[in-house]
Amino acid sequence: MKTFKLYASCIMSLFLALFMTSCEGFLEKAPEGKIPEEDVDYADITKMYQPVSGVYAKIRTSGMHWVIWELTIGHDAEVFLWQNAIFQNIDKFIYDDSFWAIDEIWKQYYNIIKVANGALTSLDNYAKNITSSSDMEKYRAYKGEVLFMRAYAYFRLAQAFRDVTILKDNNQVNLRRSKRDVVYKYALEDLQYGIENMPRIRPNQNEHIGAVTAFSAETLAAKIHLIMGDYDKVEELTDDIIKNGAFSLYDDFYQLFKIPGKLCDEAIFEVQLTDFGNGSGDKIDPDQWFGCQGPLNSGNISGWGHCGITEEFRNWAIARGETVRATTSFLKAGETTPSGDAINPRTDPAKPDCWNGKAYTPENQLTPGRTKYGENNNIRILRYADVLLMNAEAKVRNGKNGDEPFNKVRTRAAMPELSNVTVDQILDERRMELCFEWGDRYSDLLRTGKAATELADYNWKPETAYYPLPFAQYTTVSDLLLDPLEE
Repeated sequence: MKTFKLYASCIMSLFLALFMTSCEGFLEKAPEGKIPEEDVDYADITKMYQPVSGVYAKIRTSGMHWVIWELTIGHDAEVFLWQNAIFQNIDKFIYDDSFWAIDEIWKQYYNIIKVANGALTSLDNYAKNITSSSDMEKYRAYKGEVLFMRAYAYFRLAQAFRDVTILKDNNQVNLRRSKRDVVYKYALEDLQYGIENMPRIRPNQNEHIGAVTAFSAETLAAKIHLIMGDYDKVEELTDDIIKNGAFSLYDDFYQLFKIPGKLCDEAIFEVQLTDFGNGSGDKIDPDQWFGCQGPLNSGNISGWGHCGITEEFRNWAIARGETVRATTSFLKAGETTPSGDAINPRTDPAKPDCWNGKAYTPENQLTPGRTKYGENNNIRILRYADVLLMNAEAKVRNGKNGDEPFNKVRTRAAMPELSNVTVDQILDERRMELCFEWGDRYSDLLRTGKAATELADYNWKPETAYYPLPFAQYTTVSDLLLDPLEE
């Protein structure tokens, strides 16, 4: 039977035994051991959330792999990767399809999809034993959460590779890829189920604190529709979130990305992490997601120094009059942060002199005894500011005025309000507001047709807009080399 190379290492029962605990939010931890699937008592409805929790754990371990983040952000012109020639070539849209990191993107997101598929099967087995309407309502909501996470994995795969395989079943034999828009349509069907069946509340109001909700599904669906150019649908979805979601922008942009901002009212989807407030022992950790972005420093705030912020982007931001967002986003060598951490001066001109301040947790917020960069912080993936800017853009493209949602984002950043904003002004606002998060700038350049001009100095070409199929995959699965399916 044909199968993806990654599946050999993916254990189907990963999600069937979990250590669940709660400190300041909904948390998940993959088990030390695995319980065989046949040993699960599906009649015990009290355990029905366990497979859902396992998919969250898989998002944390697979989706937050440090190299995936670097390759996701590496196409943004304001970021450069310096650690070796292969990474540096990513900035120039030059690829080696045998590069392990490209294969890692493919493997890890399909790991998430396969665990999600298994979780759906497990939930269906629980559903066979449900006798109450309240439990059936929970089943549908839990299924919506799993479908959201599966859709999220497809969203990232399509961002990276464009045309990818839709894996409807873990034993599927035909692994031929589908066109990007077919993949998006499939993801949107998953998200629609979640919109209809998950609670219409903020994640920090959920039964399992921080778990995704109907508004999370609407946000991800809006991002897909934005890429596809369906502005009516973007406006419809984001209007609903704004009018009914009770979300608000966190007042302090600097603290938004630090410990005080975890699961605030701006959070729409966060990967939750904790050290349980203890200086040693158990912790829920994303490995090196934070560390790869941190400065080569001393003390408890030292990272790898892998991902630099370009001087050109910093100059653009300062010329705009950015202060609040510049202070938060730019972790500059030779300066001291507002939290009192001195960032070492740069000694090697070949290395970065500025890092992602959104991945920085001050030493005075770390739990005593914890010294890992970013420890105990959450990873922000979707937030309300993005919803407001999508809503503004959709309104303007639909011939309406987008000033109100646009200026809410500007006001929080202490930037002057603008009137009759244009699409280009909104795109610039997205560039600043969402910088160094999840590659939104590059996505915006692609969908608006601006990549050819904006990335001309970076050797961008339409044929290199996406990563190539990984060598390790297409040499194992020949179906991947067939023309993608159109429907």
